[in-house]
Amino acid sequence: MFSRSSTFGRCAAVLAVAALMPATVADAASRDKRFFESVAGIWKGPGEIVAGKYKGTKFTCNLTGLPAEGKETGLKLDGTCRVGVFSQPMSAVISQSGGSYKGQFLDGADGKGLDIVSGTVTGNRAVMGINRAKLNGAMVARIEENDAMNITISVKVEDRMIPVIGLKLNRQATAMAEND
Repeated sequence: MFSRSSTFGRCAAVLAVAALMPATVADAASRDKRFFESVAGIWKGPGEIVAGKYKGTKFTCNLTGLPAEGKETGLKLDGTCRVGVFSQPMSAVISQSGGSYKGQFLDGADGKGLDIVSGTVTGNRAVMGINRAKLNGAMVARIEENDAMNITISVKVEDRMIPVIGLKLNRQATAMAEND
């Protein structure tokens, strides 16, 4: 049997945790928003296809990221990636959907791109689930310092995630400087 004082103590602890839960959700949303705001800016850097048919292909990307407008959490990314003299437009839209993320690269899985079907932000790292038909994978973006970001795109093969694209970007300017 529980004594009255231990029951009161447990109830008080449960109420304290319950009172903190909305703040925790709000803190997570605020943390995610800060991450995407930190990614906003002009980025440039080299990448390489590290697996598959085009393994060894090197490219360079010039990308501009803008945070989602208003109270939304997410990012809009536009730019180009270039291999030799050939240039390919690159775009992505990532937006918060409940406790996860959704969006698309290029024109999504219905076109020539990929769908973003899930995502989480933890500290300086975002992990987005990507999908196109039977292809599933993940895009991991990690901020190193304030002016460097590493992006890895991996695909799921059987029960393993295989990295296929690696990209190292350096910040050229912040989004604020671009808008001035």
